[in-house]
Amino acid sequence: MSLPLGQTVRAADTETTAADEGFPPLGIALEGYPYPYDVKLFPLTRDGQDLNMAYMDVAPTDEANGRTVLLFHGRNFPSSYWAPVIETLSEAGYRVVAPDQIGFGKSSKPTFDLHFDELARNTAELLESLEIDKVNVVAHSMGGMLSMRFARDFPKKVRKVLMTGPIGLEDYGLYVPPVPTETLVDMEAKVTPEDYRESLKTRYNLTLPDKDLDPFVWARTGMRDSAEFPRWLRSFANSAQMVLREPIIYDMPFVKQPVLIVMGENDHVAPGKGAAPKEMQSKMGHNADNAKAIANKMPHARAVIFEGVGHLPQLENRERFDEVMLDFLQQN
Repeated sequence: MSLPLGQTVRAADTETTAADEGFPPLGIALEGYPYPYDVKLFPLTRDGQDLNMAYMDVAPTDEANGRTVLLFHGRNFPSSYWAPVIETLSEAGYRVVAPDQIGFGKSSKPTFDLHFDELARNTAELLESLEIDKVNVVAHSMGGMLSMRFARDFPKKVRKVLMTGPIGLEDYGLYVPPVPTETLVDMEAKVTPEDYRESLKTRYNLTLPDKDLDPFVWARTGMRDSAEFPRWLRSFANSAQMVLREPIIYDMPFVKQPVLIVMGENDHVAPGKGAAPKEMQSKMGHNADNAKAIANKMPHARAVIFEGVGHLPQLENRERFDEVMLDFLQQN
């Protein structure tokens, strides 16, 4: 089982090398980090490299409704954080597939460039291997960007898309000059558990208690003492470049499936903002306004703004999110 939100992880009696927070050390494929359900591996070959795509495939716990929900995680979160959403969906009769995209979580960490089209193709192949023809998609943060590319690349596979706290509702390249990958690697190498915890509180404006942030801090920083940490750094920096270089805002008006955007009113996440000129930074991260604006340009989309929450509406206000999600998925 995964670490439940609200449970603090500490290495009480064992000396560890995982920084001052006391989290047990992890491998770069999150070896040692528990997930809420069994994790399986789907083999892929890309750019001559043999890779594994990790995923959870959870059967409905109540009477099956014959439908599947595909979950797309954010850049800074492993798919394990979907545990409350998976529970809600499985109890409502849905089969749930929650992959870690290549480069993230328990999946392989290649050093080649990452692209949304390729992540979409990987996911389509995973669904084919599971004999799943059509899915509803629920996506968070960077996963929102991937969901739009997936819906455009594989429209026949997608019924509906719900994006919660999505990034990519603006073209970051209009504000952020090119950033060398080595700069991103150097910046990430310096991030400590304390730094990341503070980022969750301030950059993400999360309303969760400190103890509920522990799983996120552990998953993000627990591999710092791994011998393969440089490989993780390279892969993670490449994922940042993907977000900055491959805008999906221009795809969204062409997505014909029903789309619901759930955005926290305090969510102002804007990747690359710190590298943008000072005069441009104030123009970035108006995510609630951006959500409403882009929904108006899409054929079948609407935006719902959650008051008083930040970047994780599905966890910060679970009761309301579950209600909105199930209502959207069950509508004809």
